[in-house]
Amino acid sequence: MATAAEPAAAEPEAEPEAGRRADGEEDAAKAAETRGKASSRAVAAATNTTPGPGWDRPEEDVSESDGDEEFAMASSVESSLGEYEWEYDEEEEKNQLEIERLEEQLSINVYDYNCHVDLIRLLRLEGELTKVRIARQKMSEIFPLTEELWLEWLHDEISMAQDSLDREHVYDLFEKAVKDYICPNIWLEYGQYSVGGIGQKGGLEKVRSVFERALSSVGLHMTKGLAIWEAYREFESAIVEAARLEKVHSLFRRQLVIPLYDMETTFAEYEEWSEDPIPESVVQNYNKALQQLEKYKPHEEALLQAEAPRLAEYQAYIDFEMKIGDPARIQLIFERALVENCLVPDLWIRYSQYLDRQLKVKDLVLSVHNRAVRNCPWTVALWSRYLLAMERHGVDHRVISDSSKELEELRATFTRALEYLKQEVEERFNESGDPSCMIMQNWARIEARLCNNMQKARELWDSIMTKGNAKYANMWLEYYNLERAHGDTQHCRKALHRAVQCTSDYPEHVCEVLLTMERTEGTLEDWDVAVQKTEARLARVNEQRLKAAEKEAALVQQEEEKAEQRKRARAEKKALKKKKKPRGTDKRRADEDDEKEWGYEEEEQPTKRRRVENSVPPAREAQDMNVDLGPTGQCAPMDVDPPSKQKEKAASLRRDVPRVRHDSSKDGVTVFVSNLPYSMEEPAANLRPLFETCGAVTEIRPIFSNRGDFRGYCYVEFEEEKSALQALELDRKSVEGRPMFVSPCVDKSKNPDFKVFRYSTALEKHKLFISGLPFSCTKEELEEICKAHGTVKDLRLVTNRAGKPKGLAYVEYENESQASQAVMKMDGMTIKENVIKVAISNPPQRKVPEKAEARKAPGGPMVPRQTYGARGKGRTQLSLLPRALQRPSAAAPQAENGPAPSLAVATPAATEAPKMSNADFAKLLMRK
Repeated sequence: MATAAEPAAAEPEAEPEAGRRADGEEDAAKAAETRGKASSRAVAAATNTTPGPGWDRPEEDVSESDGDEEFAMASSVESSLGEYEWEYDEEEEKNQLEIERLEEQLSINVYDYNCHVDLIRLLRLEGELTKVRIARQKMSEIFPLTEELWLEWLHDEISMAQDSLDREHVYDLFEKAVKDYICPNIWLEYGQYSVGGIGQKGGLEKVRSVFERALSSVGLHMTKGLAIWEAYREFESAIVEAARLEKVHSLFRRQLVIPLYDMETTFAEYEEWSEDPIPESVVQNYNKALQQLEKYKPHEEALLQAEAPRLAEYQAYIDFEMKIGDPARIQLIFERALVENCLVPDLWIRYSQYLDRQLKVKDLVLSVHNRAVRNCPWTVALWSRYLLAMERHGVDHRVISDSSKELEELRATFTRALEYLKQEVEERFNESGDPSCMIMQNWARIEARLCNNMQKARELWDSIMTKGNAKYANMWLEYYNLERAHGDTQHCRKALHRAVQCTSDYPEHVCEVLLTMERTEGTLEDWDVAVQKTEARLARVNEQRLKAAEKEAALVQQEEEKAEQRKRARAEKKALKKKKKPRGTDKRRADEDDEKEWGYEEEEQPTKRRRVENSVPPAREAQDMNVDLGPTGQCAPMDVDPPSKQKEKAASLRRDVPRVRHDSSKDGVTVFVSNLPYSMEEPAANLRPLFETCGAVTEIRPIFSNRGDFRGYCYVEFEEEKSALQALELDRKSVEGRPMFVSPCVDKSKNPDFKVFRYSTALEKHKLFISGLPFSCTKEELEEICKAHGTVKDLRLVTNRAGKPKGLAYVEYENESQASQAVMKMDGMTIKENVIKVAISNPPQRKVPEKAEARKAPGGPMVPRQTYGARGKGRTQLSLLPRALQRPSAAAPQAENGPAPSLAVATPAATEAPKMSNADFAKLLMRK
């Protein structure tokens, strides 16, 4: 039965195979057909008839007239054929010239993808079968071929396969094709072609092996996997016998478990084919697969509706599969995405990263890495990941020796890379392609570590330092570490002495490394020399820094003097303009200006004292001010009351808010809380649960304005002093999106030297200052990076008053050596496309602004830049007090951490002036 069934199974495949062979022969003979088309068109034009059953009648039936006609026709055909042959010869010559040009171009640059494709197309058109095979073989060794190129190659080879050796050659091509990309069509062709060899020895096992591999590779493909299942099932049905029925049942059941398009038809076909009822377990699995199909359909439909390459849709699909976590489906969706996006390095990186971390199957991982670098050979990250994967899986490799040919090739490659950077980047774009000289550093490490050639490594480092890197401490310490590992003490000492003289960014650190080395390994004479050189160098550095600070202070003083001159000029100009005001018609306007200047409208000023966070006033304020916000939230037109009524309304707006008086005798059990949101409702009730975690709270006194609005700070009084000390640890805790400031309650009028600043302002060698961080960088992410260089005791991200990050951070390590190591490794690191700067923490001194008399004194100290900013005292710092009241007065005491007390009485200087009415002041101006 099996013998009879095998030919029966082969018969249905004979016609498709013959058809493919005929197609292949037709493709292979394109050049001959080009000539045949010309002849046939000429004959058809001459006879104006189509060939029929009577076109090869016997010669004896042909009359003389017919012979003459045939002779005339033959003559015309020969003349027309001559014209077509001339045209074809010209086209053939043109193709040959193009083939020669493409071959020459490939000899110069073998990585020209389009040149390979054009050459294969022309050789195939000319019928050069041997050259086509060679061209395809060369291209497949360099690049992975697309599905179209592989199918074209396979069809040509199938059409020319004659014996078992040719069939084995086609099998080898199929094996190469399925490794480049996961393509269902290639697997389908592979399975159908293997069916043609079922009559050979082991043919049946070969077919089943191919189909099983195809199912494991693309059987989960939701839109194209169905064809593989059906082809395999049809093959098994064709050779079915009593012992093979279970094989078809198994294929049906395996297929119905997988969510595939049109699986309802498959289920109906199984019901029709099966003589027995379908088991309940199969029905349950089928229903479950249908439910899964509904989840996958949105992503599949998005792919069908989008246009190639559909990278965004594939990325969303990959994210969806990653959440589910099925390794087979994740691998398949990556492969489907790479078929259309094979030149996207990030996609290869994400795929290889998943395989490295999750599957860890050696053959699969190395195969994907190899395909990645073949598709994107220009991406350094892919090559480095490939090398790491080979190292991780223990791939054999030879150690470089000094006399090996590979070493000379490596040195030549380094030299070519440096020449390319110099000629193509530095000279053309006028900027360095490798500012940190990473290529030369790696070259020096290889020479020192693997080749034991320290002389060459030192020459490379000399070249690195001459490229502008001698002023950086981290470069000298990198060279010093190389000498420590592979050199000798004498060269280490020499390198550090040069570093002390040349370093300009962190000379203290280099001096410390030199002294440490001499303390442990040097003699007393070496120690004395090192101390002398480091002290002299640091003295010069401090002198240079002092000169720079003096120059900076001089610039600040110049800016202040210029600002003062501009201020006096504006005052003189304003006074001159005031004298020229008209006295007749504008007298009333002058009186109004005088009233404003003398402060008669001061009652309306509280509405302008504080800027609210949002430009739109709160609903309560809008209601009090008779502002119609309208349906869009903007101010609508409204009626304006006379000035007298406005003053009455302004006075009525003041509410009877109880004054919060602070008892200074309770400062020990009280903390001052500030930077709270103005929009906080019921501050006392909201803050009490937070502070009760520190101890029993006696009272919470929030501060309100005259209008009854919360001003963002309050006093919290505890029963015990230890509770107040514990509450200070809540400083910078986020409350409604803003960092809350908690500080001791101290009156600065009684303790002028008290400082609330909690952080050190001196040099801290075990702490780092990091700048240039991306605003999206979290504390956990930064801590993970810093942990690689030592034990992190504390990490603080710097934020503004609104709690937004400023891109700065302080990192405290366990000791100074860990901090020094972190500076060398992290300075210049890229975090989320931001290049960060890392330095030892050395904040500037926090200086208290001096009095105006001390600044203006000839011998007074220079005012630091941070007092008034880079451009001196700007307009935004002008006093809003009327000019008539701007007279010298004793500074009013101001409480620390609290609002300034309001001006209750006039200053002594102001009380000495005679009281004047508006009329007296107007007469004074009218007096000549």
